[in-house]
Amino acid sequence: MSIGCKVPRVHVLRKLTPVLFAVFLGVLALTIDLGQPPGESTDRVPALPSSTEQPSVTWVHVVILGLVEGVTEYLPVSSTGHLILAQRAMGLVHSDASNAFAICIQAGAIAAVLLLYFHRIRQIFRSVLGRDEQGRRIAINILVAFLPAAVVGLLFNEMIERHLFGVKPVVAAWFAGGLFILLVARWQRRASVSGYDLDQLAWRAALIIGLAQCLALWPGTSRSLATILGGVLVGLSLPAAVEFSFLLGMVTLGAATAYKGLQHGPTMVETYGWLNLLVGFLVATVSAAIAIKWMVAYLTNHGLELFGYYRLLLAAVVGVLVIIGVI
Repeated sequence: MSIGCKVPRVHVLRKLTPVLFAVFLGVLALTIDLGQPPGESTDRVPALPSSTEQPSVTWVHVVILGLVEGVTEYLPVSSTGHLILAQRAMGLVHSDASNAFAICIQAGAIAAVLLLYFHRIRQIFRSVLGRDEQGRRIAINILVAFLPAAVVGLLFNEMIERHLFGVKPVVAAWFAGGLFILLVARWQRRASVSGYDLDQLAWRAALIIGLAQCLALWPGTSRSLATILGGVLVGLSLPAAVEFSFLLGMVTLGAATAYKGLQHGPTMVETYGWLNLLVGFLVATVSAAIAIKWMVAYLTNHGLELFGYYRLLLAAVVGVLVIIGVI
């Protein structure tokens, strides 16, 4: 079934899109203190005046961060939100180096997708040589879906890092995302529509998924959540939406990793060291591969509800810890 040919979910998505962006802007207004001085965040750990006061980064820190990145990158729970929480719990100061490291170890998650979906990636590369029409369509759709987040990310990267890389905005995003997962899961059960395969996705539907991915620029939202639900709402089956999310994530994460690596690479290497970067990459690769295989098997039989409840529980727990001053 083609996206342009009477797919009922597109009409639902068109009605939901204004609501989603209204919620996004509303939570943004609640979580950003517009009166704060530029460059400061109300819930960040303040930058320390001297690098000697920064806790030394050990291999234990790196392994934990690699595990957190790998396990959560492709689950609809937000790897960035979990990394911010893990860094805060370990006393690591938020800095350009820590932010760049959190993004660059995504290379491990990219490697996991390359290994697990090699057959699909080979099909896409064959399309470049004009040998696979289906692969060409998938490649075009990935490019179309990638562009919105790339443009928005470049335009608003500084504002996002200044205001949203904190625990309070992440908690708000966890809560909103959890509610939305449960609403979509409930609607999907009532609609009783299985959806169509990835090779039937049209570029207009891919663009809608790409616009949904823009919401994931808010830490805590989850890129996987935005793209999987976007795919389901435009009519893809859940397995097809998950696979497209993985393939799109490979391109999106690759671009973000390259951008941050070029921007803050020397500072990151000086702070963490090449060995720690390699350890983080390897741990993220292995843990991401395991998480992807588990997620695909689980979603096939159970759906997304578990992740909705997890996000709500996590938002409640962390929100209480923030209120009482533990975090």
